[in-house]
Amino acid sequence: LEIKKDKESVGVLFDWPPLESNPQVFTEYLHVIGLSPNYEIGEVFGFDEELLAFIPQPIYGIIVALERLPKKKKTKEEKINNDNSVITESNSSSSNTKNVKFFMRQSGTLDNACGIIACLHAILNNDNNNADGDVDNNCRLIRPDSVLHKFQSRTESQTPAQRCVALEQDIEFQTYHKKFASKGQSQTILSKQDDVKHHFVAFVVHDGLLLELDGTKNTPNVIGECQDVLRGTIAEVQRRLLAKEVTESLSMMTLQINTQN
Repeated sequence: LEIKKDKESVGVLFDWPPLESNPQVFTEYLHVIGLSPNYEIGEVFGFDEELLAFIPQPIYGIIVALERLPKKKKTKEEKINNDNSVITESNSSSSNTKNVKFFMRQSGTLDNACGIIACLHAILNNDNNNADGDVDNNCRLIRPDSVLHKFQSRTESQTPAQRCVALEQDIEFQTYHKKFASKGQSQTILSKQDDVKHHFVAFVVHDGLLLELDGTKNTPNVIGECQDVLRGTIAEVQRRLLAKEVTESLSMMTLQINTQN
């Protein structure tokens, strides 16, 4: 795919369109930008053990599209602290970021890019994500010299806020994102961007802890001790459903081994 640097491709002017929560669309998108063909995005069809038994193992991360329910009215101070229109170093630095290899913030510009940001959080926090390291080629998640590899290398030493800016201005990412936002039902979603209510977040297990990685938050959210990212995430989602923090309109995808390769 040829990269054309027209005025729409300039980072500050690009309006990131939303993606459909469709494993096939996400898999095709990620393969094009650098995810190894040995991996894919799968789908969780239900929380019953009979259904979970069919999901290929191992699972490297979970991506959930949630519709949050309104919380209690925030105070003026809380509104200021949670303003995502401007990402600063002061509100994106915390010891919690040390719990993961990669965490980035999500600005208002990237409002509808939460799907690909969730994928970045799942992929770049995996032990096999280093395209340069001493890892068997069949195990590496990222192809060398790909869009993903270049983004990883360029932002490795950056802060969460700097990574946010880096993605905002990444013309290659913009081009591929726009292409795959027109696939599946994404085009229908694209025509109704103001109606987008769901938000993608990632869940990973790192050092025995289940972490929620949500770029609209200041830091990773430590859920608790966990060894099974799939069942740990399901338990957390069920807790939020019971607490009426989210609606039942949700979907769950997995970063997993590609069973067709």
